[in-house]
Amino acid sequence: MSNVKARRPRGGMGVHEKMAKGEMNKSLIKIGQSMRRYWPAIFIAVFFIIGYVVIAVIAPNILKDLTNTIVAGAETRTIDMDQITHYGVILAILYVTSALSNFSASFIMTTVAQRYTHSIRKQITEKINVVPLNYFDTNSTGDILSILTNDVDQISQSFQQSLSMMISAVFMLTGSIIAMFITAWQMALVAIATLPIMIILLMVILKFAGPQFMKRQTLVGEVDGLVEENYNGQLVIKVFNAEDKMTDTFDKKNNELRKTMFKAEFFGGLMQPVMNFMSYVAYAAVCVTGGLLLSSNVAGITMGTITAFLMYVNLFQSPLTQIAQAMNSLQNAAASGARVFGFLGVEELEDEEGKEAHFLPKGNQELKGKVEFDHIKFSYDSSREIIHDFSANITPGMKVAIVGPTGAGKTTMVNLLMRFYETNAGNIKIDGVPVKDMSREELHAQFAMVLQDTWIFDGTLRENMVYNTPNVTEEDIKNVIHDAHLTHFVRALPGGLDYVIKDGGSISGGQKQLITIARAMLKKSPMLILDEATSNVDTRTEEKIQEAMDRLTANKTSFVIAHRLSTIKNADLILVMKDGNIIEQGNHDELMGKNGFYASLYNSQFNLEAESLID
Repeated sequence: MSNVKARRPRGGMGVHEKMAKGEMNKSLIKIGQSMRRYWPAIFIAVFFIIGYVVIAVIAPNILKDLTNTIVAGAETRTIDMDQITHYGVILAILYVTSALSNFSASFIMTTVAQRYTHSIRKQITEKINVVPLNYFDTNSTGDILSILTNDVDQISQSFQQSLSMMISAVFMLTGSIIAMFITAWQMALVAIATLPIMIILLMVILKFAGPQFMKRQTLVGEVDGLVEENYNGQLVIKVFNAEDKMTDTFDKKNNELRKTMFKAEFFGGLMQPVMNFMSYVAYAAVCVTGGLLLSSNVAGITMGTITAFLMYVNLFQSPLTQIAQAMNSLQNAAASGARVFGFLGVEELEDEEGKEAHFLPKGNQELKGKVEFDHIKFSYDSSREIIHDFSANITPGMKVAIVGPTGAGKTTMVNLLMRFYETNAGNIKIDGVPVKDMSREELHAQFAMVLQDTWIFDGTLRENMVYNTPNVTEEDIKNVIHDAHLTHFVRALPGGLDYVIKDGGSISGGQKQLITIARAMLKKSPMLILDEATSNVDTRTEEKIQEAMDRLTANKTSFVIAHRLSTIKNADLILVMKDGNIIEQGNHDELMGKNGFYASLYNSQFNLEAESLID
């Protein structure tokens, strides 16, 4: 399509730039709000987590009694095996119950995470269908795909790992502190003394790690955009020997991503060794303090007490490490969440529910095909106007050709007619009804389109031709195959109409064009739009397609955009556009008689074709 569009910037999306500090909290709040329906399941998981924590806090007390029993028996050389067995069975029951509680919580959280991910992907897919086309003009396809894949997966993984970890850690930290003070308050004070140092170190690490994680997600989208760009442009890249240039461009962005990922993982990875170091300091301090208390015969301090307390220190230290890891993971989720909810928050197309149906089967009249362009003005952005005060009247059944140099606004006019974009001023009417008063569904149902850019999806040839057109009979398909000159092509395919097309790579560009023409024929819409519909077929086939198109467009209002002027000589009306204005209009003979811009275009093209034949 010869569309004039706003230039697409390379790289990340405008709404997904670097997040400010407060944006992380906003992103996490949005994630929490969007998970509202899953909170009951999360509360059940929290119940199992609490059970796991309570058991983990109780178990060291049983171990203390078991240790004291063994120590007492060793001193008297008469070990009470019944008592040891009793404590052992209790410990076994507690640890099995703890494991089951932990498994149940993990199972619930994993289920919630996957269902939440499924719902987010569904929302994004639905959002894509209601986002205005100009959004895709100004944002990288690879970056949008990165949101649907990488960012959603990152939220799922972070949620699944960090939320249960954070809840468990908070309860475990609280329970272990209480248990330590109950067991030996002196040693508890020593262990607690390391807490402020840990918190300060964690805050410093998170301050450096956070921005890197946010930047990483944006760069992942940019790299995906470059990969998509290189993949789609392989033929052009090879023809212009630009492999090295594109590789250098990718390497620069990839190296930037590598450095950012290294910094993010480096700072994030510091948490574990820092916490381990502080744990060793706490262990040493508790052991020294416990030994001094034991040697001083302080009441209530036994070998069992010290053993239990060392377990509590471990329970006390582990939650801090888990909280640090969870915060690290939440930063990933916040960065990805900002991109996901930034996309979900993009302005949508106008809600058209309740609009009156004028021409659909449930309406009260049939479409005649009169089209009016009434002083249309349009711009893709505020920098420059593309269409300036465009007016034209198309009578029912008329074949209208729109011609002009590249960038004149030909395809733009068709896009406005189809309401792919909204006009800045003026009205477009069909049978006297402004298209703004119609729903897009109703409007699109009146048109069949054949574009220069063919779209073939993975599926059988039959599925590609019938695509979303109801009540198509085998006779309809047979006739269309004949009219679109696909008979030999279909017969040559293994399986015929049931031949599966993969990525469109197994058929030529011209064959794709013929399939899209057949698709438009099957739709049997009262109006047609042909945008360079025969650009990918040879001259002989073009003549045959032209005959089929003439039969197809009979008694139907049709719009034909063409660069090859010899193909539109039989048009009822030719609109000659230049710089967004109609500068000439009439049929071929009338315009040639004026000896104006159209005549100049036609003669120059005719001379070029004649020269090519002579050569």
